[in-house]
Amino acid sequence: MKVGIIMGSKSDLPIMQAAADILKQFDITFEIDIVSAHRTPQKMFEYATTAHTKGIQIIIAGAGGAAHLPGMIAALTPLPVIGVPIKSSNSIDGWDSLLSIVQMPNGVPVATVAVNASQNAGILAAQILGSSDKTILEKIIVFKNELKQNVEKASEDLRSTSPKKYL
Repeated sequence: MKVGIIMGSKSDLPIMQAAADILKQFDITFEIDIVSAHRTPQKMFEYATTAHTKGIQIIIAGAGGAAHLPGMIAALTPLPVIGVPIKSSNSIDGWDSLLSIVQMPNGVPVATVAVNASQNAGILAAQILGSSDKTILEKIIVFKNELKQNVEKASEDLRSTSPKKYL
């Protein structure tokens, strides 16, 4: 397992699935689980303190509302943690989650992506792994080139179907 994907509750899975999907696309192994900072603190402690002994290299942690999971995991693990703020039913448009995750004290960093952007968390995890794994790095390069090509094609399509510029 290279990446651990965890979330505070089952309701977070539809958002966190995008991280799993992108890791699959890059052929990066991962595990996925529900680990609540508030409802299962012992499980959270165990997960954070032992993840590195199980071959996990990066943890992606998604949480809504008070969003303590990413920060608490980061406080307990030597691994890099990527936080995904989730706009949940009890959040303030995701702002409370975003601020809870991004505003960590010095010494306990959590890389934070945009609200509900677990795909970006998966891409960031792949890029971190790719810095020391040539196979993953090559897949990232292909992915980035595909993004570029998609935009260039969309631009070309737009220009060919839009009226000419007015002078």
